[in-house]
Amino acid sequence: MGPSRTDDAGFTLLEVLVATVIAGLALAVLFQGAAGSVRAARVAAHVQEATSRARSRLAALEQVAPVAAEQSGDDGGGYRWRTRVAQAERGGGFALFDLDVLIAWDLDGGERRVELRSRRMAPAPPEPP
Repeated sequence: MGPSRTDDAGFTLLEVLVATVIAGLALAVLFQGAAGSVRAARVAAHVQEATSRARSRLAALEQVAPVAAEQSGDDGGGYRWRTRVAQAERGGGFALFDLDVLIAWDLDGGERRVELRSRRMAPAPPEPP
């Protein structure tokens, strides 16, 4: 009879280390995915807020007689706005105006922006002399 063998039911140190490394990698991937989701949700919330602000400014532009001009300012909450009204075409006593609204904000070290554009027909302003 040869030497007797005992069957150990435990894991070797190498097996435990490999399992720990695999678990660590899996947790790192899950953490990156969760962090990416949080970042995407934050960006989406800012885009939604900026779009709402831009729609409001565009609606205000559409309610008054268009005058070719550019204006800008601080909209609060870290948002900045710029509006531009430009006469595009003229004919038959009417003019077509381009209405542009830009809302910008800084996020994650860069500038983000939402821009809405529209056109509006209105009575043509008098020709300059």
